[in-house]
This record gives sequence, C-alpha cells and structure tokens, in this order.
Amino acid sequence: MTIPIRNIYYLFCYAWERFPEGGSTEAGVDDCPDLPNLFARVLINGARRLLRRGLDRGYISFEEELRSPRGRLLIDRTIKEQTLQRGAISCQVDELSQDVLHNQIIKSTAVVLANHRLIAPSLAHELRLICGRMGAVSVLRLRPGLFRNVQLSRNNAQYSALMRLCEFVCRAMLPDEVGSGSRFFDILRDEERMSRVFEDFLRNFYFYEQSAFTVRREDMRWRFDSGPGGDPTLMPIMRTDIVLRSPRSTVVMDAKFYADPFPRSSGTPKIRSSHLYQLFAYMKHASDRAPRLPVRGALVYASPGDGCLHRYRLDGHEIAVAAIDLRRPWMQVHSALIGLLEGLGTKMLPHHDGVEQASN
Repeated sequence: MTIPIRNIYYLFCYAWERFPEGGSTEAGVDDCPDLPNLFARVLINGARRLLRRGLDRGYISFEEELRSPRGRLLIDRTIKEQTLQRGAISCQVDELSQDVLHNQIIKSTAVVLANHRLIAPSLAHELRLICGRMGAVSVLRLRPGLFRNVQLSRNNAQYSALMRLCEFVCRAMLPDEVGSGSRFFDILRDEERMSRVFEDFLRNFYFYEQSAFTVRREDMRWRFDSGPGGDPTLMPIMRTDIVLRSPRSTVVMDAKFYADPFPRSSGTPKIRSSHLYQLFAYMKHASDRAPRLPVRGALVYASPGDGCLHRYRLDGHEIAVAAIDLRRPWMQVHSALIGLLEGLGTKMLPHHDGVEQASN
C-alpha cells in the first residue's frame, strides 16, 4: 500500500496520541523519502524535546566496597570477601541515574537507525549527535521482550509515543540475506499490525476531532442462558474497536487495514462476510447500554485505491461500509472521516460556541 509520508506521519501521530498542536507536521517530516527516514526524523525530534527538558532519571542499585559506608551494608559479603582487611565494607547503594531502561531503548534505537544503510547521511549524523548527548546512558541489544519491562507513569508519560516508535523500529528490523546487517521490513504490508495501528488512529481521530460523542473501546458479553452443564466462563468477551455514544445515538465502528478491502468472488468485489457478522453482533449488543437509542454501524477500511462510502439498512440498523483513500491529501482524508459520521445519518451541527454536536 502506497501512502504519502505526511499521511503516514498523521496516522502514527493519532495512533500514538501525540498529534502536534495546530495540525502541522514536525520540521523535516515532509522531506523524508520513506518510512525508515520518517521514524528517524520523529525519533530525533522527540529525543531533542526530552533532552531540552532533561532525561528522566531513576534509582539504580549497585554494589561496591566503600571506606565510608553508605546505603545498605552487605554484612555477609563483607565477611565472605574479608573486605575489612582492606579497610572497606561492602555496600548496596541506590543512585539516581539517567541510565534507565526507557532511555537505553531510545539511545539503542538511535544507534540502530544511524547505522542503517537506508537512513539519509544528514539524519544519521543527527542521530549520532543525540547519542553523544546521552553519553551516560548504556546501549543494549534491542529485542521485543524489552518493551514489556518499561514502566511509565504520569511523571514520564512523554516517553510513551517514543517507546511505541522504538518498538516499531525493533520489530521492523530483520537480518539481511548475507547476514552482515539488517534490512527494514515494510510494515505497511503487515496487515495484522497495521490494522491495530489503524484502529488506534481511527479511535483517537474521533476522540480529538469531534465533541458530539464519547469515544472508547468497549467489552461486551454475549446474551445467553447456560444450559445444564454449561460453563459461562467459556464464553468469549466481544471487544469492539470503537464505540461512539451520544445522548441521541450510538455508532459502532470496526477498523480494517487491507491491501484489498473488497476481495473478488466470481469476478465481483464483495464485502467480507465475517466482517459483517462481527459488526452486526457488536451492534446488537451495543444497544444493551442504551436500549432506546438508534444503533448504527460502520466498517472502515484503509484503502489503497479510490475511496468509497456505501450505505445499507440491515435488520433495522443503518450500516456504512467506507474505504478511506489514504493516498489523498490529508485534508481530504480528514473530511472523508468526518463525512463518514454524516453518512450514518448523524449530522454535525455547529454549537453557538463553535463546538460541534450531533443531530439526527
């Protein structure tokens, strides 16, 4: 799927909840020729912001022999190693340091990108400067399991988007055929991973770009009665991609990222039946929380071709099937997504204070 670099940037910004103020791109983003250079530019800009405000620090424990004891005294080690004969005692000291895991991951990702053959020389130089400014931080070997150990809080939440970026880079780097380096896997071809990104993008887009609906992911339970010997704990939980709720209506959306949104059956493009079944089940159960409100649904595909919007009425529910052409200029993509709500019969009317609200 070929998507302009600016739109890829917006896609990840919304998905990672770090959309820039004013709807503008960061400096240098439009000059990036491909995804690896885009990731390098975003990493550089993000790392510079962190360095300006000061890298996060955490307590690191280490053991050493000290002539003036401090920290926790290690009596057993002192006796075993007979450090008193050397006029010292073994201690465990906790010291505030920048050499914490999330800083190590950023520096290590910068090293990997700086040494990659696809990265422009100017960006590689900037990445090495970033590494130099993080001199007290260790470099480690990146692997997917590291990211599960990162612990962030409100005090260092600014690291969240960069951690997701670094994880993407880590998972995209594959050994090359000759074994002398690595190559960058085209993530846009990974439909499973990009479907999760597109889902996060769509949910956060509607969270930021309209105020008529609350927007969230919801868990729904099946309506069923257990028969004799039936174990209710075996029934799976339905987890929706996006549910938009207002005092007047409910909209259930399912986001998909496919190179071919409508596969051909007997030579004719068709909507995937499994997607319709899934959306219909979500819609039927979404009414449980607001039984008197109309429930509408939408299948939203990231499209590699021309966009389209098809509307249907299924068992009393309005359903839209939309293919959003991400190759178009960003403002056209923006308008298509806002227009999707209108296509579901939800008209966005301006408030007297400029805030939009829904009307049926």
